[in-house]
Amino acid sequence: MVKISVVIVHYNVADLLRNCIVSINKYFTDVNFEILVVDNLSPNEDWKNLIQEFPKVNFIASQKNHGFSIANNIGVEHAKGEYVLILNPDTEIEGFYIKELLDFADSKSKFGCLGVRMHDKQGVFLPESKRSVPDMRNSFEKLFTPFSKKSDAKTYYRNDIGEFDVAECEVFTGAFLIVKKSVYQEVGGFDEAYFMYGEDIDLCYTIAQHGYQNYYYGKHSILHYKGESTMKDEVYLQRFYGAMQIFIGKYYKKQKPFQYFILNLGLKLRHFYAKSKLPR
Repeated sequence: MVKISVVIVHYNVADLLRNCIVSINKYFTDVNFEILVVDNLSPNEDWKNLIQEFPKVNFIASQKNHGFSIANNIGVEHAKGEYVLILNPDTEIEGFYIKELLDFADSKSKFGCLGVRMHDKQGVFLPESKRSVPDMRNSFEKLFTPFSKKSDAKTYYRNDIGEFDVAECEVFTGAFLIVKKSVYQEVGGFDEAYFMYGEDIDLCYTIAQHGYQNYYYGKHSILHYKGESTMKDEVYLQRFYGAMQIFIGKYYKKQKPFQYFILNLGLKLRHFYAKSKLPR
């Protein structure tokens, strides 16, 4: 029996993907696991060199760039594990802790999903490791604090939970997300309306809405080369702010129209500001 299936969606970062796979093989020694890599039609085909280097990895080549949501759903469909770990290729596992995380998950009768502490290559803690569900207050705070040099969106980044704590928390990033496969399937997986960004917030929120409990596990960490493969251009901005539009349209437009109006206005203003800062 496979205990956990690691699903990695890859696009054009073969060197980082190799390091990620090496770190999994190094540290996942005390559980039965499998690795599935879904390549989203990378322009650079260097990733194919990894097929011979890692013969036990299940490489799945997409015929088009489906985006993050669809590609992960394809990977999970092929997964054999009781649990699924959604993992970015620009991450590295940092210790022998996977069994501890799975034992923790097994001990919770209503386990939903789990995220861990993340840091960048300089060792700086990444606050998106633990987040709240976006609402009018914390979203507005998050949207407009970037106008200053340093964001201090206290309600969005769950500053009430310590960096090294273990606690219930609503939302984690899709860079590292453990979820029971049966729960993933029950809630429908990632919403395929999202191409990239926002789908992790939506999934975590949906899992919680189904009565499951989500946990932040700050005792252990991963290295996340945040943004190494992302070009901050107009396409990126459109996808990022477009994802937030999908989220508020899905959960606020009919249920809370006034909040939707405010958030929609805030997103448009922040998107306009971000575009104005792009190099010409």
